[in-house]
Amino acid sequence: MEIEEGKNSRITTIRINSIREEQSLCDGPGLRTVIFLQGCNMHCSGCHNKSSWDPAGGSEYKITELAEILRKKCPNKKLTISGGEPLLQAEAVEELCKELEDFNLCLYTGHELNEVPQSILKHLRYLKYGSFVESKHTSVLPYVGSSNQKFIILYGGKNNA
Repeated sequence: MEIEEGKNSRITTIRINSIREEQSLCDGPGLRTVIFLQGCNMHCSGCHNKSSWDPAGGSEYKITELAEILRKKCPNKKLTISGGEPLLQAEAVEELCKELEDFNLCLYTGHELNEVPQSILKHLRYLKYGSFVESKHTSVLPYVGSSNQKFIILYGGKNNA
């Protein structure tokens, strides 16, 4: 990841696995565009997105460039950020959230709630947290893959529609 030099250094690039071409009804409330970030160190048994595990895989984008792409692919401004594990690129995720401050954002993480930085939480409308546990797989609970995971409504973000 590229880091801008200077007093206010910040991450300027992000590595993604893919952007889902069809909008989803399963990755948070409403018809949502889903972006899968690259890199995961959890390697959950039964993972549906193993191609996202390698942190050097996927494609690297400037965050501003990716935000422009997402504005075109996501006209209703409902975006779910998934992975891989998005928190492996926490600073880049925070920068992307700032670029998309007028979006209704949802984050899917295998980490626990207390491990999600407040600097990211404040931009989110929804959060799915908890690792995927194959023995607790569910297709009945909305927006989660296993019954130990939690999906919560937050009141952050600007676009709460």
